[in-house]
Amino acid sequence: MRHLIILILSILSTQLGSAQINEIGVFLGGSNFIGDVGATDYISPNQLAVGGMYRWNRSKRHSYRASIIFSELEGIDTNSDDPRRIQRGYEFSTKITELSLGMELTFIDFNLHSGKRLGTPYLFSGITMAYHDNSYFSSGIQTSEDTSSWAFGIPMVLGFKTNVLENFILGLEVGARYTFSDELDGSLPDSEELQQFRFGNINNNDWYMFTGITFTYTFGENPCYCID
Repeated sequence: MRHLIILILSILSTQLGSAQINEIGVFLGGSNFIGDVGATDYISPNQLAVGGMYRWNRSKRHSYRASIIFSELEGIDTNSDDPRRIQRGYEFSTKITELSLGMELTFIDFNLHSGKRLGTPYLFSGITMAYHDNSYFSSGIQTSEDTSSWAFGIPMVLGFKTNVLENFILGLEVGARYTFSDELDGSLPDSEELQQFRFGNINNNDWYMFTGITFTYTFGENPCYCID
């Protein structure tokens, strides 16, 4: 984990030395989980999510983007609208560290050197990796497996951003993460020896959401945009 973060920071430091417009800043918001435990509301933040992000604005209409976000995913059956889940009464929580890398596309030209107040909706997608501890349920209680895994996924983010000051950009975004894992909530134990504790819908993988704001500082030379 430590070596992976060092590698990402090394790549970013190389990009920061390029003659393109760079953005670096923070993400602050909340997270919520959608899976086999807890409520199934799509946008219902219940845990704090914080992190950092970097954009390399390759043109007026697209940017390469990387981020790291820390949060805790939580599911409580009694908060669900499903009577079966309320009766079951399971609860889980797991801390995650998410790394993401992908491309952001704006609906409108976003030329940071125009000297004008700009605003545009945008879409972001790429790949995510969420590091989490593995667990299972025994007698209705979440139990640690004392192992950890990476849950790979696809981010689907919709947002809006605007330059609020000369070198600062404020954004608001809602992002769903579809993962290729069913292990985040403990419904599918990682160990083969614990498969008897599996439960839930085996055809649906886990989802989680991040909802919040981004605040970035932009710097660098006037870019030579390659794509109009």
